[in-house]
Parts: sequence; C-alpha cells; structure tokens
Amino acid sequence: MCYYNAIKIKKDQLLDIVQWEHDKTEIVRDVAPGFDYDNYPIITAHKGTWHLDLAHWEFIPFWYKNIEDVKAARKKYTTLNAVGEKLLENRMYKEAALKRRCLVLSSGFYEWRHYKKQAYPYFVSVKGKELFYMAGIHQYWTDKESGEMLNTFALITTKANQLMEEIHNTKKRMPTILTDELAKEWMCEDLEAQRIEEIATYQIAPGKMEAHTIKKDFKDAINPMEVFEYEGLPAISLS
Repeated sequence: MCYYNAIKIKKDQLLDIVQWEHDKTEIVRDVAPGFDYDNYPIITAHKGTWHLDLAHWEFIPFWYKNIEDVKAARKKYTTLNAVGEKLLENRMYKEAALKRRCLVLSSGFYEWRHYKKQAYPYFVSVKGKELFYMAGIHQYWTDKESGEMLNTFALITTKANQLMEEIHNTKKRMPTILTDELAKEWMCEDLEAQRIEEIATYQIAPGKMEAHTIKKDFKDAINPMEVFEYEGLPAISLS
C-alpha cells in the first residue's frame, strides 16, 4: 500500500532543524512510484544534525550480496513498506528501527479503493499541510561486487483510520503520518523500544485528512492530483 507518493518541498517548509544542502530551491515530484526503485527525499540524522537526503526507496538488508540478489528477492516480496506493528519483531527491520529512523516526506499519496470489482484511485493528503512527515527506517547497503553504496529506506505503515478504511478497503492499511511533534520525537537517538512501537503504529485522526478521486491514468496526467468524479461510485461516508 502507499506505493505512489507525491512531493513538493520548499526550504522554508521544513522543520527549522533540517539542513538543506541542495542547489534547487524546491524539489518537486508529481508521482513517485515505489516500484521504480528510484531515489526519494527523506530526512536522516547524523550526530544530532538532521539532513535532507536522497535515498533509494526499497529497504535492502545487509545480507544481500549484490543487485542481482535484490532483484531476485523482489519477485517474492516487497520491502518498500514495513509493518509498524511488527517492526521490532522482524529480523530485517529491527536494528534500523532501533538505530536508523528517518522521516519520509510527502505532499500527498495515492491509494486505490475497490468497488464492484473495479479499482478507483484517490489522492490523499493532510488538511492545511503542503508538506507532511511519515515514519520510516533506513539502511546503508553496499553491493559487494560493484562497490556501489546506497542509502535505502522503507515507509512504515499502520492500521487504517476510519477514512483510510473506506479507501484502502482491502488491506486496510495506511502510512504512519506524524505530527511535527511526533516527527521530532521519532528522530530522537535515545528513543526507547516501547515508544518506537507506539509512534510506528500511530494513527492520524481521519478529520485531519482529506481525499478525492483522480483519473485512473494519473501517472501520465498533466495534473495527477486533479479531481475526477466517477459516476456510480458512492462517496466516502464517515460516521
């Protein structure tokens, strides 16, 4: 879930403690599909200083020897996302969750709603936020054959809130979206395991989110976030 993310970052939108080391005044990506396995902006911490980095969206554990091992593993499972409830139980993610947490930046993400054997895409964002933070973990990995080193990451997911249950109505999951305060806490080096679990499974209130349908070919659209209504598709109903 949440394999499509959109981003527009301006320097003055970031938390004050993030170091901006890029030539561009803003970074824009209308649609960043995780299955492209491309670089994506995240915030990492190095000796108490936060940096905006470009990292490979796909968590690669140290025991993969080369990129061919990575490609073979993709046929069996994906490591784009990590389940927040099992973060400290999973051999692949545990050490990173304890030592290398990061923030994944977003201006909104895309998710599919299933209705009468059809799938309809939605653009989901946070009300009043042009930029928000999602919990992540990262892992440095070196290809032992080529010597190439990558900083890789996974987005953390949690149980869907009421809004996302209506949209992602098959698996009922959502990214762990953090408030600014929780984002700062998530990056604290001395965070205890219990608190890591609590933040990893945090659910933003559905009333703080908004969503609308978009065209099914949004990946190729000029404006992929533009509202597009489908005849016969019932509206999201929150009690």
